Amino acid sequence: MFGLGMPELIIILVIVVIIFGASRLPQIGKGIGEAIRNFKKATSEPPEIDVTPKKPEETEGKEKTQ
Repeated sequence: MFGLGMPELIIILVIVVIIFGASRLPQIGKGIGEAIRNFKKATSEPPEIDVTPKKPEETEGKEKTQ
């Protein structure tokens, strides 16, 4: 797994606990899980179809005078 063994993962976990505290770890895990879920959903959905009407070609190049 990316060249990380068990000792490296334990050191990373200890550093994260020291920085964020044990009480915030569930919140961080939930946020990361939701981010991954949203990313997978966005990449698997087909692109949306644009249904906005287009401007007539005659009025695009001309300026309106009043």
